[in-house]
Amino acid sequence: MTTELHSGSEVETRAIGRRLASFLGPGDIILLVGELGAGKTAFAGGLAEGLGIEDPVISPSFMLVRRYAGGFTPLTHADVYRVGSLNELDDLDLFEGSRDGVLIVEWGNSVVSAMPDDHLAVEIEVTGPSDRVVRLVAHGAWQTRSLKEMVE
Repeated sequence: MTTELHSGSEVETRAIGRRLASFLGPGDIILLVGELGAGKTAFAGGLAEGLGIEDPVISPSFMLVRRYAGGFTPLTHADVYRVGSLNELDDLDLFEGSRDGVLIVEWGNSVVSAMPDDHLAVEIEVTGPSDRVVRLVAHGAWQTRSLKEMVE
């Protein structure tokens, strides 16, 4: 099942992330997909705000993983752009480290084969200078979860 939303600005992309946060709970995995500059980190920042996290979310590109607490649910934010193999991904201990919270993975399409079947892919497509199409693509158990309130 795919839910499609439109964003006309970074502020709107963040707002979509904030709205999605209300559908999330411990153990949920979100894979972010989109070209460089599409708004993956902005989306992750909005999601963190929606989880009640007050710390600013910055791209974990060079650290690979950042963990945020202090909200309703902890957030593990990973960027796997620089991960060279699935063995390196295993070394990040993403699943164990995020079991009690939400895991969001930028460039998730590059490691989808190592992810559990139950995940939500968030595909952000650049359609103009500020315009984006955000697709929420449900996998596994996510297909039974309704996201229709996201578009209302």
